Amino acid sequence: MNNIVHKYKLMSDHDILHAATHVLTAEGNALKALADNLGESFVKATQTVMNCKGRVIVTGMGKSGHIAHKIAATLASTGTPAHFVHPGEASHGDLGMIVREDVVIALSNSGEAAELTDLVNYTRRFSIPLIAITSRAQSALGSAADVTVVLPNEPEVCPMGLAPTTSTTMMMALGDALAVAIMEGKGFTAEDYKNFHPGGKLGKILLRVNELMRKGADMPLVAESDLMTHVLVVMTEKSLGCAGVCDSAGKLVGIITDGDLRRHIQGDFLSQNAAQIMTKAPMTAEPGMLAAEALKILNEKARTQLFVVESGKPVGILHIHDLLRAGIA
Repeated sequence: MNNIVHKYKLMSDHDILHAATHVLTAEGNALKALADNLGESFVKATQTVMNCKGRVIVTGMGKSGHIAHKIAATLASTGTPAHFVHPGEASHGDLGMIVREDVVIALSNSGEAAELTDLVNYTRRFSIPLIAITSRAQSALGSAADVTVVLPNEPEVCPMGLAPTTSTTMMMALGDALAVAIMEGKGFTAEDYKNFHPGGKLGKILLRVNELMRKGADMPLVAESDLMTHVLVVMTEKSLGCAGVCDSAGKLVGIITDGDLRRHIQGDFLSQNAAQIMTKAPMTAEPGMLAAEALKILNEKARTQLFVVESGKPVGILHIHDLLRAGIA
């Protein structure tokens, strides 16, 4: 049974906020020092990963291992195949997951984690590039690595200076910096990102208009010369609250909405043609526009539908209900 008794000091609100502010300020200063000291080793680490023909293996023990998990996940989700290998499991068969074409990134603040020994020796034996992230360049890990990225000598921010806090914050941020630098180097696009995030909110945010728009026979289109009797039939059949008006070349020149009908429904309304009733130069979207951007336009203009055009010709129509069904709105 654990006989350790914890004695908690009663802290005022001010003391709690002071402690938290101290942590955030100290870790912020450490990140500033990290940014100020990035140099050739970080560049070489980035280039080594970008030149990798296999996968990036990220490893670490304890808290460094948790950070390694996150770095591997970030790399994988941004176009760099990567996964985490536990150093303890590596010594019991998982070294077989690592091949010559891979690159290994090992995290250890002290650089002396005994659990990393077999994995480090394996990379040396088979000439597998090894990147070390550590605070001690001359440590066992730092000395063995092909590239050693050294963390600034910043103290852990816990009261005893022992719990991994500042060091793991710097490791996490360095992993993000590495992933973003690689993304920019590879020209990673929003479309690439969507391929790795098809589900959840991110996938929805990255949907394009052409993935949601209605096409072909589902578009309510009429000619400038069509009488309003025909326009009303088209609007009723398509049930989108509008009709796009095209000229003789097939280009969209106007739109007739329910609002236009209410404004003109008097006198010889039904004997007029579409060109006489339409609102000219309607707002439109391009097929490659993000659906979220199209939603912003609809909200700003208080509209419910948007024609999608290419070279002036309608190729689709997007209704706000389409965005709602996709979970965008």
